[in-house]
Amino acid sequence: MFESLENSAVALWVGESLYGYPFMLSLHAVGLAIVVGIFVMRDLRLLGLFAGISYESIDSLKKLAWIGFSINAISGCFLFTSQATTFIQSTPFLLKISMIFLAAICAAIIQNRMRDDAAAWDSSGTGAVGSVKAVAAVSLALWVGAIISGRLVAYL
Repeated sequence: MFESLENSAVALWVGESLYGYPFMLSLHAVGLAIVVGIFVMRDLRLLGLFAGISYESIDSLKKLAWIGFSINAISGCFLFTSQATTFIQSTPFLLKISMIFLAAICAAIIQNRMRDDAAAWDSSGTGAVGSVKAVAAVSLALWVGAIISGRLVAYL
């Protein structure tokens, strides 16, 4: 199945054309900067840093973060097609995908809590509760781990 994927027209364009791989890799970097930049700032704010930034303002960036996530998912799928048989056997790649999946679940959990509680946290000055902070810490670790694993794919 993965060999067939590597021989598809899309995979050949990505892997063999002059512009396919660099274009998809560039999109992947832009998507990464958007999604991880926003989610890391959100997680750090939930953990008590950057008190001058309101929870509501961070929460307002969630749509942009999910756009970045979508850019990454689409470009990542294109990149995967060009080396599917290699990537599917790569421990760093499988760790990266697992961490991204778990980080997306954390993001959804945090997003739901922020939707419900961000205004109250801002008005009371109390900040996020312990359970949200714990999910934010896990989320932060997962995003960092996904980036590190993603870089290791090229070397291991």
